[in-house]
Amino acid sequence: MAKGILGEAGLHFDELNKLRVLDPEVSQQTVELKDECKAFVDKIAEFKKNVSNFIELVDQQAKAAENEKIKAIGARNLLKSITKQREAQQQQLQALIAEKMTQLERYRVEYETLCKTEVDQNEFIDQFIFQK
Repeated sequence: MAKGILGEAGLHFDELNKLRVLDPEVSQQTVELKDECKAFVDKIAEFKKNVSNFIELVDQQAKAAENEKIKAIGARNLLKSITKQREAQQQQLQALIAEKMTQLERYRVEYETLCKTEVDQNEFIDQFIFQK
């Protein structure tokens, strides 16, 4: 009966027979809810830590991929540069070959002219010697 009157007044006895304002069952549920909330907060903190680690790992991979991309672009540009240099060198060599071929033709014509002059001079010398 005392419990009923105290219960109506909002006072209750717990398992240790201490006077409480809350019903022991409500108090027990509150403690369980507090423990569940703490476990939930701990799991969220662990999740946040895992997400941070994952984001950091992804950022590292992104930086590594970006570095490789830059290296590939540099290598491609170097290859294009080397190709252009070789094309320019090839054109220079072709121009040099054309110049040397022109020079060779000029020397051939000069040689033929000199040979003809030599033949003419030898004939002149032979005629001069025979006329004496």
